[in-house]
Amino acid sequence: MPGAAAASPAITTDARKLRSRDALYAAFLKLLERKNLDQISIREIAAAAGVGHATFYRHYPGKEALLNDLAADEIRRLVNLTLPVMKSESTQAACAALCTHVFGNRKLWTTLLTGGAASAVKVELLAISRNIAAGMDNHSLGPAMSELKTILSVNAIMETLAWWLRQRKPLSPERVACILEEIIALHDTLGVE
Repeated sequence: MPGAAAASPAITTDARKLRSRDALYAAFLKLLERKNLDQISIREIAAAAGVGHATFYRHYPGKEALLNDLAADEIRRLVNLTLPVMKSESTQAACAALCTHVFGNRKLWTTLLTGGAASAVKVELLAISRNIAAGMDNHSLGPAMSELKTILSVNAIMETLAWWLRQRKPLSPERVACILEEIIALHDTLGVE
């Protein structure tokens, strides 16, 4: 997934390609609301999108690539939503924004974090987080501790969200935001800050 951004259909500006990609996204998401990933065929995605299956293959080599592209777009959306809050140094607000967004897109995030895309999602989020951390002023941290904090934070966030989305009776987004904030505070008390 990382490194594929240059060839990613998500970055195209061709109007026809954008319409096809958006139709494939929408169709795939609707199908994911009713079925597991392994139960969905490419022909089914193409038909639901109103495109031929050959059009699907012009955009993606398989449904996993479509899922990875959706994951990368969703992660960018999530980062763009939470980054301004994180820069304001309000961990509580950043956690709340993150949890509210994930809960509002629960089916997609359940698929991303508890399905076959979980490792790809983690890799993409870690890559983005490393870039963000590199641009932040962490003068009190050495490079190794800064890297460790980034890895621990991403893993803690991903595992907490995946746990939350697997619950039969999920906690409120506000409660999970508090849990995430406590985990981040724990990193600080362990000397990872």
